Amino acid sequence: MPASLFAQENETGNWLMYFGMNKVSDKFSVHTEVQYRNHTLAPVNIEQLLLRTGLNYHFSDKAFATAGYGYIGGHQFESEQTHPESEEHRIWQQFILTNNIGKVKFEHRYRVEQRWVNSDYRNRFRYRLMLFVPLNKPKIEKGAVFIGLYDEVFLNVKKTFFDRNRLYGAFGYQFNQNAGFQVGLLHQRVNDFGKLYMQFALVFNPDLRKQN
Repeated sequence: MPASLFAQENETGNWLMYFGMNKVSDKFSVHTEVQYRNHTLAPVNIEQLLLRTGLNYHFSDKAFATAGYGYIGGHQFESEQTHPESEEHRIWQQFILTNNIGKVKFEHRYRVEQRWVNSDYRNRFRYRLMLFVPLNKPKIEKGAVFIGLYDEVFLNVKKTFFDRNRLYGAFGYQFNQNAGFQVGLLHQRVNDFGKLYMQFALVFNPDLRKQN
């Protein structure tokens, strides 16, 4: 690979993300997610478009499970094609458990994926440990500035056992009970290749239950 092309491929990328969890009853909510991932820092060279949805069942305010579907279209660096070079259809299940130690909120996410990547079937397991640390409030509430940190490990059932690792750090602001924003950096390592991504994430969780 020419050195100039590798340098472009290895420069910092950009992820623009939206996450939503909309309560439709006391026990159920709907997960919605869009991620527009770019090879480059400017969002003009798409790497992946990820669309994901699912149905959540809430055991309590600290534990819920999800089952859903995701679509991921992958694009090569500076591709001249308008359609993706790779397409993935994904069924996924997860369990999220949270707990607090002092002001720090811990979130444990266990996720299993059944993946069809260009008709090649694969299984993958993921575990993510995330910490939320409020800086100006006793907890993550309206007006809170906070730090978000996580590490996530991806494991395959076949082929290469260790798929990838993601390490993330961000500053966030909570607008109100249902909306927040984070800006941060993610380092993703796949085999011997590592790359930084600037991330911007909007979280919007309006309650869709009928209010009496």
